Amino acid sequence: MTEPHEELTAGPGRFSSLRPLRHRNFALLWSAALVSNAGTWMQTIAVGTLVTQLTGRASGAGFVAAAGFLPIGFLSPIGGAVADRVDRRRFLLLTTVGETLFATLLAVDYATGHANELTVSALVFGGGCMAALGFPSYQAMLPDLVGKDDLLGAVSLSSAQFNLGRVIGPALAGVVIHFGSYSWAFALNAVSFGATMVALLIIDVDSARAGGDETLWQRIADGIRVAREEPGCRAALGLGGLLAITCSPFIALIPAIAVVVFHGDAGTTSLLVTAQGVGAVTGALALAPLAERAGRRRMLVLMMLLLPAALVLYASAPTLALATAALGLVGATYLSVFAGLNVVIQLRAPAEYRARVLSLYFVVVGVIYPLGALAQGKLADHVGLRAVTAGGAVTMALAALLLRAFRPRAVQSLDDLATTS
Repeated sequence: MTEPHEELTAGPGRFSSLRPLRHRNFALLWSAALVSNAGTWMQTIAVGTLVTQLTGRASGAGFVAAAGFLPIGFLSPIGGAVADRVDRRRFLLLTTVGETLFATLLAVDYATGHANELTVSALVFGGGCMAALGFPSYQAMLPDLVGKDDLLGAVSLSSAQFNLGRVIGPALAGVVIHFGSYSWAFALNAVSFGATMVALLIIDVDSARAGGDETLWQRIADGIRVAREEPGCRAALGLGGLLAITCSPFIALIPAIAVVVFHGDAGTTSLLVTAQGVGAVTGALALAPLAERAGRRRMLVLMMLLLPAALVLYASAPTLALATAALGLVGATYLSVFAGLNVVIQLRAPAEYRARVLSLYFVVVGVIYPLGALAQGKLADHVGLRAVTAGGAVTMALAALLLRAFRPRAVQSLDDLATTS
């Protein structure tokens, strides 16, 4: 009789997307992160709604969202440099404690009647700083938790977990705020971090760390040097920047598509956001089996062409129903490209530099994506949302085709070191 764990590992296709869960340490941390991420999305919805109510301006929600997002672009390199020098598990535990503290302070701030746009944004910024510092440690630990063979599945499942949280969290926020208060939403988020802390205390992981007595800035500079010299990392970072400025802005423009193009409301926006999330989860579960059949590099190149096609379909959809279905395809293909580039860096960066190089990927996305969203939003005011979204997609497709035609070595570097050496 076949044991359950043997079914997960038998054969190159069946259940391979769930295979990383056979690793006890990864399963514990993944499950805990799902609980925590649902709490974080619940808080995200709560603070946006609260600040909008306090200020009466939509820009208030944008301001508090930026306060939580911007630290990713600026503090990730510091988090990566520290994570390559210290015990990543303990450092992630420390930053999680910090996130818990700021969520607790948010609950107290509202419960005591002191909440305003400035205090809420400041506390959200503090929590964002903790998350930005800790995230490179979480990502850099994945190869040590599951090994090389299951790494793509682990990254995919982590992305699926993030998108599941994006579906569960907003629904919880509505229920908790309706029957309780904003303080309850913030307090429950603080409690949700406890799952991650317990998992980090239980797991046992041995990560490679860099020695030497370099300063923090020297370690960051070393990470930049390694990323520049390693062909696969360099290609993945460049493609990540291209993705962020051409295709990623569709995420920020979903509410505008819902209201301006389809004359909808918040419910229309929720429908489209949910479709993207469901598509992303579906794509995450299909990614590992596809990569095993077609090869990881071929799968990545294919998805870089399918993503623009799906975006063009979404941008040109004549009805909301077709746009919703197309956005599900966009969610699946977008996750495949984003996770695939992440895995290239995970596998090709030297272990002792992994967190620092990964942090550069987060910087590229965290800085270029908002700039791309701003630029495409401004351009859409003049030429239309459909044209801008489709134009960005076509630009991505042309760039991928040109890269394959004129820089084949760059494309080949997206494979494993053992394959390209």
